[in-house]
Amino acid sequence: MSAAATLPEVTRSPNLGPNVLAATAGALIMGADYRGLGVVRSLGRRGIPVWVIKQGGHLVATTSRYVSRNVSWPPQDESRQIDFLIDLAAKHGLNGWVLFPTDDYAVTLVSRNYKTLASHYRLTVPPWEELRWACDKRLLHHLAHDLGVQQPWAASPNTREELAALDHAFPLILKPALRLEPSSLAVPKAWRADDRASLLARYDEACRLMAPENLIVQEVVPGGGESQFSYAALCQDGLPLASIVARRTRQYPMDFGQFSTYVETVDEPQVIEPSVRLLKALRFTGLVEVEFKKDPRDSQYKVIDINPRVWGWHTLSRRCGVDFPHLLWLLLRGQSFSALPGRAGQRWMHLSSDMSVAIREILGGRLSVRNYLRSLRRPLESAIFAWDDPLPGLLDLPLFAGTLGKRVLQRRKA
Repeated sequence: MSAAATLPEVTRSPNLGPNVLAATAGALIMGADYRGLGVVRSLGRRGIPVWVIKQGGHLVATTSRYVSRNVSWPPQDESRQIDFLIDLAAKHGLNGWVLFPTDDYAVTLVSRNYKTLASHYRLTVPPWEELRWACDKRLLHHLAHDLGVQQPWAASPNTREELAALDHAFPLILKPALRLEPSSLAVPKAWRADDRASLLARYDEACRLMAPENLIVQEVVPGGGESQFSYAALCQDGLPLASIVARRTRQYPMDFGQFSTYVETVDEPQVIEPSVRLLKALRFTGLVEVEFKKDPRDSQYKVIDINPRVWGWHTLSRRCGVDFPHLLWLLLRGQSFSALPGRAGQRWMHLSSDMSVAIREILGGRLSVRNYLRSLRRPLESAIFAWDDPLPGLLDLPLFAGTLGKRVLQRRKA
C-alpha cells in the first residue's frame, strides 16, 4: 500500500431539475434502526414529514410518532432497488424530498447511482468518484500517508502467499477494505490474529465470505475504550460547519466493535487537526465521522476509519447544540448558519446493548460497578428512549434481544 493517492477532480453536485426544485417538503430515511430513528426525530420534531424505508432486522424507527409512513425495502438487486426509489418518488409525490441513507450499503447504493437519483431527490452523500476515497480503506491509507496523518501499519496482500510473507509484529487484524453488501453481525468487523498460523487461518475464514483482494491487514493498536476517539462534523467542500469530538468509551463487542454503546464528548484538539486535513483534501460534503485510536506506545492519534454517513451515536449532537441531521437539512435547503463547535461533557448511551457490555466488563475485572454507575449520571442522551416519543424505547429491549438472537444463530450456522 505504497502508491501515491491521486484524488479525482471534484465535480460539484449537478443542478437539480425543476421537479426537484418545486418541492422540498419531506425526508425519506433509508433504514429503521436507531440511527434512522435519530434522523426521524431530528426532522419530525420540526414538523418535517418523514417516511421510513424498512430494511434490516432492528426496526425501532418504524414505531416513532414522527414517522408519517413506513414502506418495505425490496430484497432485490441494485438496479431494481433504484427503480423502487424512483417509482416511490413518482407515485407518491416525493420529488425533491431529502434522501437519507443510514448504513454503509445504502450510502454506496445512493452514491453509485447519484446522477439517476439526483433527478428525483436531494441527496445527502456525494457521487461515488468522491465518496469512495472515504469508504475504501486502501484509498484512505494512501491519502493519510500522503498528507502525513498518523495511522497504523497496514498492507493489502493479493494472495495467501503474499500474506504469509508479510514481516510485521503481531497481533494483526484482517478486515474488509470496502463494504458493498448489507452489514451483519454474522460477518465480523475484523479478524484478530496473534501469530502467523492464526493469521492464515483467519484469512481462509474471511475468504469464504468475501474476495481476497478486498482484505487488508493492519496492526492492532493497544488500548480500550479510553483510547477510541471520533471527530464528527457536517462539512461543505471540506470545510466543517459544525463539529464535535467524542470518546467512544464502550462498544459491542469491546475488541472490534460493530457499534458504540457509551460515548462522551471531550475537548481534544489533537483529533481535530488531522481530521480537518483529511476532509479538506477530500473536499467532503455531508455528515462524516473520522475514527481515531490513541496509541499508548507513542501517544499519537492514528486514523482508523471514516464513516461518511450518520453514525450510531449521532443523536448526541443534539445535546451538544449541533443537531446534525437538521443542520444538513438546512444546508440542502440553501439556508446558512454560523460555524458551530459542539459542547464537551455530554454523554450518550444505547442502554440495552451497553448493559450487556458493562456486565461482561465488570465480570472480567475491567470495569468497576462504581465507575459504571458514575457513567450513568446526567446529562445523558438515550439512543432510543425519548419522553416525547416513548414507544421506540419501550420496544427496544425485546426487539434488540430478538435481533441479537437471530444474528447469533446465523453466526453459529456460518
